[in-house]
Amino acid sequence: MTVLYEDNHIIVVNKASGEIVQGDKTGDTPLSETVKAYLKEKYDKPGNVFCGVTHRLDRPTSGVVVFARTSKALSRLNDLFRNGEVEKSYWAIVKNRPPREEDRLVHYLIKHEQNNKSTAYDSEKPHTKKAVLHYRLIHASENYFLLEIALETGRHHQIRCQLAKIGSPIKGDLKYGAERSNPDGSISLHARSISFIHPVSKERIMVTAPVPEDNLWKAFEEAATLPLR
Repeated sequence: MTVLYEDNHIIVVNKASGEIVQGDKTGDTPLSETVKAYLKEKYDKPGNVFCGVTHRLDRPTSGVVVFARTSKALSRLNDLFRNGEVEKSYWAIVKNRPPREEDRLVHYLIKHEQNNKSTAYDSEKPHTKKAVLHYRLIHASENYFLLEIALETGRHHQIRCQLAKIGSPIKGDLKYGAERSNPDGSISLHARSISFIHPVSKERIMVTAPVPEDNLWKAFEEAATLPLR
């Protein structure tokens, strides 16, 4: 865990792939508990430490996660997320070039509880939920393509499912059609940045998460500032 931003009300960290944000049936230590332990030690706090979960990332995904340090901040952050007032940008590495360099994807997703997977349809069907995202191609290497993604909705496995639907599954994402896994079990999806109005100071906060320590990711991070070729 790397702390990207911290004040009396919020703490923003860079989640590593493989970490869970909140406790689940695996019993593995969640990121929320790691943050609590960090705060307890740093500020020598007695008793329980407050750490409110405001949003989540899939386990194999890396990137920026915001936690609330006070109940007031948690309540206000929950409102910001609920009202779509938090701007999040994701980066994804895909093997297959998407049909267009930039597009707005609209699909209808249904979640299957038994295998923790979603299916995307082009038209509405019973029990589906509308899923909308915008992507643009920001760089390309010989074998892979880097996409920047903004979500208009927040559905289960939305980015993974929608990119697979257009024939561009995320690198390493076996569940959604990738040919092979990444050596560390991650998928090449990274919550790159987050921007929102601070729940107490009312100033705009913008935090960017460095990409994972991986040669391909590092090459793309460096190249993303260059013109698309």
